[in-house]
Amino acid sequence: MTTSRLALLLAVLLAGLSSIFLLPAQNVFNQPTGIDLDLPQMVGGIWYGKPLEISDREKIVLGSETEFSRRSYTNGRGDEVQASVVLGGRDMNTSIHRPEWCLPAQGWTIADSGTRTIPLGERGELVATRLSNMRFIPNPETGKPVADKEGKPIVVRNLDYYWFVGSTDVTSSHVMRNVIDWKDRLMEGHNQRWGFITVAATITDNLQKDGRTEAETDAMIVEFIKKLVPLTHKESVKFD
Repeated sequence: MTTSRLALLLAVLLAGLSSIFLLPAQNVFNQPTGIDLDLPQMVGGIWYGKPLEISDREKIVLGSETEFSRRSYTNGRGDEVQASVVLGGRDMNTSIHRPEWCLPAQGWTIADSGTRTIPLGERGELVATRLSNMRFIPNPETGKPVADKEGKPIVVRNLDYYWFVGSTDVTSSHVMRNVIDWKDRLMEGHNQRWGFITVAATITDNLQKDGRTEAETDAMIVEFIKKLVPLTHKESVKFD
């Protein structure tokens, strides 16, 4: 009896999930978005942003329908924060890649991964994924790590925050983004056009005089995000 009930439940579940593919195709570009693609030139009155080019490789990998915006922000102290927005095309499996997929290909090792809750005042709280990354600087001629005066390999460390934004939903999880998509298609017959936001900075205490420690870099990124979100995220987006 139990086996029959389980088989029936599985059949119903599979039928429900399969029905997603029976829904009429929609043009994702007609769907509202919850984030502005163009990043602001100035953030918080102290961060000036310079546009950065998107590489040809990124355009090929993510597809022609994917839209990008990327800026490098600097302040009077000489700190640098890089922010980017990716708006996905019809195929979300190729047009939005989490940093966990592409960072190792760029030579980074993800040393730590978790989530961080960032208070946004009256709008609530943003939960973002936080990655702590590291890599060696390769010598362009030998490929071996560049060493310091003591002969030790120079380690570059980086902090990377990211999250996903739909027309109304925001999540730090790639899995949850897919769950929301399934729910939207099954219950409401539409899908959201998702944006993928990353904010990253290099930890500089071992690279330059008066550089920032990991804790200081972390605090700097969080304060930057607090100023960036109101400028880029529309009122339709509902935070926790």
